[in-house]
Amino acid sequence: MGWLLPCAGGLGLLVVVVLVAVIGIYNRLVTLRNRVKNAWQQIDVQLRRRYDLIPNLVETVKAYAAHEKETFEKVITARNAAMGAQTVAEHSQAENALTGTLKSLFALAESYPDLKANQNFMMLQEELSGTESKIAFARQFYNDAVMTYNTARETFPSNLLAGMFGFQPEEGFEVEGEAREAVKVQF
Repeated sequence: MGWLLPCAGGLGLLVVVVLVAVIGIYNRLVTLRNRVKNAWQQIDVQLRRRYDLIPNLVETVKAYAAHEKETFEKVITARNAAMGAQTVAEHSQAENALTGTLKSLFALAESYPDLKANQNFMMLQEELSGTESKIAFARQFYNDAVMTYNTARETFPSNLLAGMFGFQPEEGFEVEGEAREAVKVQF
């Protein structure tokens, strides 16, 4: 009977070590998931800024090229679709379409020398260019956070707890097609 006492103490220590490890893994997964959410919120802030700039840019261009109604409508439709996107995949698709329509708007502006010289237009282009850079940085930060979280979710022993506690994989923010090319802003 005396030999059971050391085994019980060792078993108790093992239970405590396993419990501490489980708590540590769980807390790490929660931290990483929250980092992904925070990174998405940073993208959202920059996208909102972009969405706010677009109507001003369109109105400025309209003053010089009123007969280009179809281009303006495409830009506003793409902006509205992007603002209404709910999931990361929907945002990716909508942002790709919006980037394409913005390229056509800037191409249109190239045809109007007076517009290119307009101070308001130049300021809006500069703001949009800066916002595009911030979006790219925020997207990179988000995708890095997603990769770290998903890796932690999928590696042993975290994968055992991730499934038990309902930690779902996160989706990266992808840029496809012509949206991979930066919006060209020329002065």
